[in-house]
Amino acid sequence: MQKQAKVYVAGHTGMIGSAITRRLREQGFNNLVLRTHRELDLCSQTGTETFFATENPEYVILAAGVVGGIRANSEAPVDYFINNMSIANNVMTAAHRHGVKKLLYLGSACMYPKNCQQPMTEDMLLTGTLEFTNEGYALAKICGSRLCGYFNRQYGTDFISVIPSNAYGVNDCVDPNRSHVIPALFLKFYQAKQAGQKYVKLWGTGKALREFIYADDMADACIFLLQNYSGSEPINIGTGNEITIMELTREIKKIVGFEGDILCDPSKPDGMERRIVDIKKISELGWKANIPLEAGLQRVYDWLLKVGKWQEENPRE
Repeated sequence: MQKQAKVYVAGHTGMIGSAITRRLREQGFNNLVLRTHRELDLCSQTGTETFFATENPEYVILAAGVVGGIRANSEAPVDYFINNMSIANNVMTAAHRHGVKKLLYLGSACMYPKNCQQPMTEDMLLTGTLEFTNEGYALAKICGSRLCGYFNRQYGTDFISVIPSNAYGVNDCVDPNRSHVIPALFLKFYQAKQAGQKYVKLWGTGKALREFIYADDMADACIFLLQNYSGSEPINIGTGNEITIMELTREIKKIVGFEGDILCDPSKPDGMERRIVDIKKISELGWKANIPLEAGLQRVYDWLLKVGKWQEENPRE
């Protein structure tokens, strides 16, 4: 991929998309094509087709999507399924029609079965039942990943898909109704500290194990794979490290400086008991994550304090 190549980053205002955009610019890629959701609705087939016909990007990084945590996914499965399916269908079809050299599609670790053997290898997709709380989103992401392979098989395209572990970082969604676990916990502890509360309630038992990757590491991996990987099989991106939700909660409590207690609410869902991706394939290609969880969490909190972004509207990445 040449430095002067025309690269379209779909979803550049979102957490992963903005990290990818920053990394591309830092590496000398300045011919970037960027559109906000207001400027281009990727759920519109006509609008997406017109955009590709006009801009003719050489490379596409498909980081756009409708995302959210357990609560949001549980309450609006139709929205998460239809919108994410539409985005994948429209972008890939237009990319093929207009001769895009290479496309990278971002999937999600929730694509793996609920009771999947851990760590999860790429060949475990579609081998079992999905976690019900985010099934709509997961199905849409599975279809998008498979669609990459179908285009490659039928039309000889170079579309690749990646499956990241739980990503976090600056520009994450801090809406209490849609946040993933890390920004949701920062919001809870910050507000509790400001209000002088004696405790914070944690959804679930806190026993679930999760792997987290900082957005900038995720961006590095995506750019690395664009330059070093081709194939119809998806490839995992992760750190190889995991932590319980309770341990994560205590770390965030310490960073915020909240002195009260943590109370678990076992009536709320934990999601999958354990979720960590196998990173053998990407490690053998020569890539590894560099930002420890503690350092990444501190960066997120510093960003939140700087921008005062403790609640936001419902954006679409």
